[in-house]
Amino acid sequence: MATVGARTWVVAGGRIPVDSNGEEPEFTSFDQLCLLNAEDADAGVELVVYYADQEPVGPYRWVVWARRIRHVRLNDLVDPEPIRLGRPFGCVLTSSVPLVAQFQRQDTRLPGVLALVDVVAYPVP
Repeated sequence: MATVGARTWVVAGGRIPVDSNGEEPEFTSFDQLCLLNAEDADAGVELVVYYADQEPVGPYRWVVWARRIRHVRLNDLVDPEPIRLGRPFGCVLTSSVPLVAQFQRQDTRLPGVLALVDVVAYPVP
């Protein structure tokens, strides 16, 4: 198979909702990165988060195993510090091998309403 993806991806419009309605964890509001590693090598991944009013935070680090997917809820990242809920942020993801990155938001703030948005992140050539 031909190489798919890029080593650098950008998401400019993050904002994890503060409130949620319904049972956890299924109905917790979140922002998430969905990553596909179609390569034969594991991917070492780093994420740096940018805010409007402070210095960038990161890197957050994890691995996406070879020929696998991994979904990373940004709400769950705590080291070096939790991503701030309810605040706009952007992020840059870098990988040791090409990946495909998709950004997903689940918003359950309104009772009985589940809003789910998926967009492909911006690949940096």
